[in-house]
Amino acid sequence: MDLKIKEWDKIHIKEFEVYLESIKGSEKEIEFERSVVNTQLPCLGIKAPVIEKIVKEMLKGNYISYLDLFLLNNHTEVVIFAKLLSKVEDFDLFASYLYDYAHKIDNWAGCDTIQFRINENNQEKLFNLAVEYTKDTNIFARRIGFRIFFSYIDNEDYLDKIFDIVAQSKAEENYYVNMSISWLMCESFIKQREKTLKFIKKGKLNKFVINKTISKCRDSFRVSSQDKEMLLQFRKK
Repeated sequence: MDLKIKEWDKIHIKEFEVYLESIKGSEKEIEFERSVVNTQLPCLGIKAPVIEKIVKEMLKGNYISYLDLFLLNNHTEVVIFAKLLSKVEDFDLFASYLYDYAHKIDNWAGCDTIQFRINENNQEKLFNLAVEYTKDTNIFARRIGFRIFFSYIDNEDYLDKIFDIVAQSKAEENYYVNMSISWLMCESFIKQREKTLKFIKKGKLNKFVINKTISKCRDSFRVSSQDKEMLLQFRKK
């Protein structure tokens, strides 16, 4: 199928879905994808390199008209949408798509596939958007909010603000949101050790997050053996 489409419509979408069905993986690959992603959507088990090629071709056409149709009928379409969304440069347009997308998806992979393009024009707006998302009632919107913070860890002007939001989320109970916070804290410890350790010592993290953060740090080759042992003192029983 030629994916360099000038204007996506229902006819092209139908052809596209038939095409995806024709290249789906084996039953074993489909079941593996379903078990890892934990989605209620149908899975096609299409390999990541194949999806990358599809997205690359779609970007040569009018991919914005594709995004307008919000094709999210199976997990492969979710991944494709997320990858195309990551290429939208206009912040307001990106934000409008992201909001609807965040409230339609049903799994962690749909959150983590998005890449966030930060520049001097959108840096503050994207950060503020992330803060709003961390307070959303939708669990995957909250996960996306914390995922955006990953792009700000290296910037000390934002790090304390991130820690404040993390501290305010101590009562978070959802597994997927807490996992994102734990991963965020691990990356923060690796890249901003002193400031992150100081924050950890304040005891603002819930039991799940602090224990998972320590576990992730201990699994990382970027954390020294000495720090891996030192962090054990902060475990909660």
